Amino acid sequence: MTQSAINVAYLAASVCFIVGLKMLSSVKTAKAGNLVGSVGMLLAIVATLLDRRVVDWPPVIAGLAAGSLLGTILALKVRMTGMPQMVGLLNGFGGAASALVASAELMRAVQSGAAPDRGTTAAIAASIFIGWITFTGSAMAFAKLQGLVTSRPIVLPLQKTLNAALALACIALAVWLALRPGAAPAFWILSAISLALGVTLVNPIGGADMPVVISLLNSYSGMAACATGFALGNSSLIITGALVGASGIILTQIMCKAMNRSLANVMFAAVGATEGAAAAAVEGKSARAFPPEDVALAFEGARQVVVVPGYGMAVSQAQHAVRELADVLAKKGVDVKYAIHPVAGRMPGHMNVLLAEANVPYDQLLELDASNSLFPETDVALVVGANDITNPAARTNKASPIYGMPILDVDRARAVVFCKRSLGAGFAGVDNELFFNPKTMMLLGDAKDSLKKLVAELKK
Repeated sequence: MTQSAINVAYLAASVCFIVGLKMLSSVKTAKAGNLVGSVGMLLAIVATLLDRRVVDWPPVIAGLAAGSLLGTILALKVRMTGMPQMVGLLNGFGGAASALVASAELMRAVQSGAAPDRGTTAAIAASIFIGWITFTGSAMAFAKLQGLVTSRPIVLPLQKTLNAALALACIALAVWLALRPGAAPAFWILSAISLALGVTLVNPIGGADMPVVISLLNSYSGMAACATGFALGNSSLIITGALVGASGIILTQIMCKAMNRSLANVMFAAVGATEGAAAAAVEGKSARAFPPEDVALAFEGARQVVVVPGYGMAVSQAQHAVRELADVLAKKGVDVKYAIHPVAGRMPGHMNVLLAEANVPYDQLLELDASNSLFPETDVALVVGANDITNPAARTNKASPIYGMPILDVDRARAVVFCKRSLGAGFAGVDNELFFNPKTMMLLGDAKDSLKKLVAELKK
């Protein structure tokens, strides 16, 4: 295969990536966009395999076989509740792959005696630096989401000073490596400190900020890939990495805006979960729990119902029960909508993916502003496993860690049904004032079981 044909294949792959990314911005075209992006990746892989100057066949085919097998197992075995963890791992794998390829390129150049130019060595140093931070940072995010370590912020003494010192050391070592590619101490120390920095950057971040962290680490993996592309002179890798890096940064900014917090605030003043927290009475009030048969009466005569999904829905796999309830209500002439908060769940778009799995019509999904304009006209707001994103304290309590965060104005509906396993606090570790609102009916228990019982009552 000629170099011109390879370049054309890389160009076609890049076009697929751009078009696929554009299609991913809409729920209706997301599946097709994912397929277009996959076709682009296939083109890039095939072009690379046919370029014998770039790769050797046996190790690449072995890697493809092992990776395809592992990917298939993950796709079949990982449940939707484990998807954020898997996304975190994939971000880490991407960062590690970039760092390893850049390291191999540096060793190859040094051993051959043909010292690369300063631009190439700078790209190699950047790839090693960003790639290893992405790997260990993603590993820590996975451990927090999986419950292997506490989801609360783990803050060391002089944490900010430590992170700043490690970052400055990495930059100095990267400059040293770029100027002296054969300096083995610079390579090994840079790799070690970058690995440590990934841990110390993510450890102080709490569970409430995990969606932002995952998005940011995704951006890091793209930056590392882009730097590796410059090191190898591979245009397809440069374009792909730049797309991932830029889109990740944009998504991170959107997520921060949805939380009314800056990225620096997320990184250095994280909101963390308080493990085992239980809601206490607010101003002498208490939450009121109701059985399904009483909750069903709240829907009698309703004309507008808004469902607010949260991570609890993902945990109990209740999305199909939610859809069944919506179908029952629709047959009674009720208009059902879904209010989607940008940071609901544990990764960007988590609720959209779950509801799409249950074949919920796209036109029923409303974003934050559209949802809030609808709540004053809503007869019943059904909250399924959401917590912090519905807490009125974000509007009223200046002492609350979530104060100022845009929330779904569920408390402005005429009645609220809150489906939750317990009265425990959410990721932010604060009690939800909505539990104690006189118009709130708590439907305690597993969301899937509770909704099935509610559906059975409504069908009677």
